[in-house]
Amino acid sequence: MPLTQKISFETVLQKGNRVQVPKLVRWQFKLDTEQVLKVTVNAVNVWGSGQTFYAQMNKSGRITIPKLQLELLRGEEQDLVGCVMDVVLEPAEG
Repeated sequence: MPLTQKISFETVLQKGNRVQVPKLVRWQFKLDTEQVLKVTVNAVNVWGSGQTFYAQMNKSGRITIPKLQLELLRGEEQDLVGCVMDVVLEPAEG
């Protein structure tokens, strides 16, 4: 069953430019790994605007942030791994 509404959560940026979608969120909204999602990420307490991209969740519930979006998000920070990220997931229109 695909995602039909906008959801948001906070998580920590992991190694490999990945964010983990909480298991409770995956279960509650019955997220599917084949669905394309519109993802918006914003680093909490880091100056800069959020970045939006399209992605699919892998089987472990992680979404990889593309390197370009991560560089634009980073700004003056040296490394964002371990930084808290505000994540918004929406169904991709199409």
